Amino acid sequence: MVVDMAPTVLDSLLDPFSRCLDAESALRITEFRVDQGVQVRIDTLAERANDGVLNEDERTEYESLVNAADLISILKLKAGRRLKADRG
Repeated sequence: MVVDMAPTVLDSLLDPFSRCLDAESALRITEFRVDQGVQVRIDTLAERANDGVLNEDERTEYESLVNAADLISILKLKAGRRLKADRG
């Protein structure tokens, strides 16, 4: 049985980062939204991926965007938790 350690390692990497955030920075991270042009590109690539027609460059770009979106989501979650902890 293989145990997925990625969340634990990622938490170990990002927890110290989240502790560096002051309330204003944490709030700004939680309010972050993807630029409309970037979202359109992600949607286009997602549709092409679902249709199975991505070329290699598009696949690399799409994977990078998905990974970035995942990281941003985790940072937003951690920033939100930081704000909750600060409010008591």
